[in-house]
Amino acid sequence: MIIRKILNPNTILAVDEDKKEYVFFGKGIGYSRKIGQAVDDEEINRVFIPVDNRQIQEYLRLFDSIPAVYFDITQQIIKKAEKLLNTKLNTSLFFTLSDHLNFSIERHKNGLNILNRVFWEIKNYYPIEFSVGEYALKLLKKELGQILPQEEAANVAFHIINAQTIASSTSKGLEYAKLVGGISDIVKYELKMDFDREDVHYQRFITHLKFFVERYYEGKMITENDSSLFEQIAQLYPKALTVAFNVKDYIEIINDNKVTKEEVAYLTVHINRLMSNKKLNNR
Repeated sequence: MIIRKILNPNTILAVDEDKKEYVFFGKGIGYSRKIGQAVDDEEINRVFIPVDNRQIQEYLRLFDSIPAVYFDITQQIIKKAEKLLNTKLNTSLFFTLSDHLNFSIERHKNGLNILNRVFWEIKNYYPIEFSVGEYALKLLKKELGQILPQEEAANVAFHIINAQTIASSTSKGLEYAKLVGGISDIVKYELKMDFDREDVHYQRFITHLKFFVERYYEGKMITENDSSLFEQIAQLYPKALTVAFNVKDYIEIINDNKVTKEEVAYLTVHINRLMSNKKLNNR
């Protein structure tokens, strides 16, 4: 391997005898080096193999526009994440997260902090990844003196989730989390109520939603031949039933599968319980 370009003190672009380009990471690997020198394998901590020439050019443009400190911070974040998750993350995370952190700091300096609509879901469904996000915020404060809102921890966690090698399970979990968040938003909007997300009753409701969403996506929804339960619940909790049907409509608009009448009934019960506890707490 021969050095083609020194990107920063810890990162170099190298080329093999077949002219295939690689990005190598290693502490101090680019320090006091010159183009044309050979790469020592013992100095390499991580290798990024570009999928195609277009991709490597896109990533190289990032290096030209992002201060080196962000790459150093990102390396520390990835190291922390891989240790806590006990897995290797997709190497492209080094580039995408560095770019994200740089952009986040620029936005923050300009007073632009974007709302993360699945903050609570990521925080509770992916606690390890979220803790890495919090670690990232501490690093940014320590290295750059910038204090970002806690929501940014969820944004970093999102990148960690996407970079995990077992992509199918993590992407599925994130899809579940988004649907739970969407249902929760509809319930709050329809009831004209604002819920404390740390409240035990709200968390119980979210737990029900998590199991419901799992059943929905896995095709294991509750079904019964007897409609008496649904009819009884419809008479007892008409307001909650209306909300439940709005949730049903929402789910079926964004997905192909139908929601069974029995699931609507159980959802109605949990919505009514949430309403009742909210009213009791407000007395």
